[in-house]
Amino acid sequence: MSRPVLLLDGASMWFRSYFGVPSSIKAPDGRPVNAVRGFLDSIATLVTRERPGRLVVCRDDDWRPQWRVDLVPSYKAHRVEEPRPDGIPDVEEVPDELSPQVEMIMELLDAFGIATAGAPGFEADDVLGTLATREQHDPVVVVSGDRDLLQLVRDQPAPPVRVLYIGRGLAKATKYGPAEVAETYGVPLDRAGAGYAELALLRGDPSDGLPGVAGIGEKTAATLLARHGSLQGIQAAAEDPKSALSKAHRSKLLAAVDYIAAAEPVVRVATDAPVTLSTSTDDLPLAADDPGRVAELAAAYGVTSSISRLQTALDQLPG
Repeated sequence: MSRPVLLLDGASMWFRSYFGVPSSIKAPDGRPVNAVRGFLDSIATLVTRERPGRLVVCRDDDWRPQWRVDLVPSYKAHRVEEPRPDGIPDVEEVPDELSPQVEMIMELLDAFGIATAGAPGFEADDVLGTLATREQHDPVVVVSGDRDLLQLVRDQPAPPVRVLYIGRGLAKATKYGPAEVAETYGVPLDRAGAGYAELALLRGDPSDGLPGVAGIGEKTAATLLARHGSLQGIQAAAEDPKSALSKAHRSKLLAAVDYIAAAEPVVRVATDAPVTLSTSTDDLPLAADDPGRVAELAAAYGVTSSISRLQTALDQLPG
């Protein structure tokens, strides 16, 4: 069986590393490096666990794309820093000590030869979705703490796509395929990924500023999807006065027609983003491309032990 391609949600992972590793972890010059160390250690753990042949760290080149905001103005609005009078574009609130560490992580990945990927005007979710959908050869494992990515799971067409959900930490990570998504969220098994996206649309997602359909929670959304098969089926039932849909649900759904139309492309992860890689290949290097530079950076940032753990994990992979 071919070794999987590991697609990492970079921002999700380094945010969790920043908040999960003590801020007392510092470089020799006193700069915080807790996110750097946690991120590198997480990659080492994932390499040991999944034994990938290829690996890509996916970037948020645009964390709040304008095309999504145009459709749903509340999209991620609560995460925006206070607007500035000079009209500078909105910026996601990021801890002051994290941004420099992201630059350190990018330097180390570049020196090691580990691929990163992004797309102008698109989020990391869209990069993950595009690469997962585009893959035709190897099994895919998407690693993220964002449940939105559950919509990518599939068995067919091959190769399969699984999502390793790390929202409760890497030690408690849960791997989801269509069966697990269907069982956990009550969506139809034969379209578990698409069903999860429709469930999220109907119930809303406060973390992304999506209001959902008023009066339709997760359990009701799952029941409607199970009964009618899809969002399209639910909407057809709402528009048919002879359908078995209750009067209360019908009125709520009909009142939300405009929201549903606008939110559907916002909730669905793009699968055709113009993704580019930082390297010529996404093959996982078994040793650093530039070992001298890696050693220099590791010493400067005080993460030599983390680089050693990563190299030990790579040494266990077949050549």
